[in-house]
Amino acid sequence: MTLAQSFYRPQSAYALLERGAQNPHERSSRAVLESLARIEEVDAEVRAMTAVATHEAALANASAAQGPLAGLPVVVKDILDTHDFVTSYGSPIYADHRPKSDAAIVTLLKRNGAVLVGKTVTSEFAYMAPTVTRNPCDPGRTAGGSSSGSAAAVAAGIAPFAIGSQTGGSTIRPASFCGVAGFKPTLGMLPTAGMKCFSWSFDTVGLFAAGVRDVAYLAQVLSGRPLALDRNAEPPVFGVPETYPWTEPSANASHVLDTAIRAIERAGGRVRPLRFDSWMAELIAAHDTIQSYEAWQTLGFEYDCHRAQLSPVLFAFLARASNVDAAAYANACASMARAKARLAELFDGVTALLTPSAPDEAPDGLASTGDPAFNRNWTLLGSPCVNVPGLRGARGAPIGVQVIGRPLDDARCLAAAGFVEHAIIASAGITVSQRAAV
Repeated sequence: MTLAQSFYRPQSAYALLERGAQNPHERSSRAVLESLARIEEVDAEVRAMTAVATHEAALANASAAQGPLAGLPVVVKDILDTHDFVTSYGSPIYADHRPKSDAAIVTLLKRNGAVLVGKTVTSEFAYMAPTVTRNPCDPGRTAGGSSSGSAAAVAAGIAPFAIGSQTGGSTIRPASFCGVAGFKPTLGMLPTAGMKCFSWSFDTVGLFAAGVRDVAYLAQVLSGRPLALDRNAEPPVFGVPETYPWTEPSANASHVLDTAIRAIERAGGRVRPLRFDSWMAELIAAHDTIQSYEAWQTLGFEYDCHRAQLSPVLFAFLARASNVDAAAYANACASMARAKARLAELFDGVTALLTPSAPDEAPDGLASTGDPAFNRNWTLLGSPCVNVPGLRGARGAPIGVQVIGRPLDDARCLAAAGFVEHAIIASAGITVSQRAAV
């Protein structure tokens, strides 16, 4: 299937808000109906959804919606509890499971007027097992993982907003593969209560939208913090690593990063080279140790009582995880604490860091969700990260660039990401509404 035949059609939340400025209730009903119609049109191919609201329930919720997200359709990763939808966490162990309450982030969405139109596919317990979801940009490729359905739903125009999660690279990587904006906020900025826990040290709620401006608006509403973009901010200075201790980017990813750098400099931003010290390399093993030790406990019931229903990928991981002892865990946590104490060194004289979001375009086929190597360390460090869409690799599929900020400095990170996105768009001579055609 060629890109011209793809299902890529992200929609801007701001466009929906502006369309219904005079009549919000009419806007709400229309937006919800369009979302449900889009699911019927494309999801048999994209396979992003695990559950879909009825027209009656969605319209009733839209008519009663109030707040800054009033009537805007949203989809939620099936790792988060919902009392009005089955929540299976991507596992047959929890088929037909119906929680008695919503996750905290779902309650926040509803309190602010969003209309939940369905649940999205997740890798099993948000780990690495491949899913059935296809990439809307090229259905012959993976949408990534573990938030595959959430990224694909936004890319396919099913909803303007989606909720995901990230423990390694589960928001930034699928956003990169699917050509949408993804935001992993500072660890703990958004509540994880009601999310099926994998690793309590790393699990983070992630957000998806068509562009950075949209995802910043959603983050502001849900967090109550001033995160919406300010076009009058000073041009940022980006630190760009000279080499990477985890894996080198492909020629594709390097070319995309170079293209973004040229666009940034044309727009008045600056770029400085950055060298990682040895402690950044040590975090690769620390992440694996901490995640393994914690997952062995959080998924203990599933392993002990239902191991035959686990995928081979997760079963093998948990079997290895059982060998991580408390001493190794303590040492890894100490390495993490030392690295967090030194993190400010990376931001000396720079606004944010800039790297590829993934090593390459999305892999062909559905056998792999891709490599989270460019994301794990920043998840461990609790840094806010944004995937900036708008660029493509040599084979025509998206590759994003990742903007990384200091922990608790989410506003500056989002502003820097907005600058990059605007620079890319200006460099290509297109508007945000035209980007889907590029």
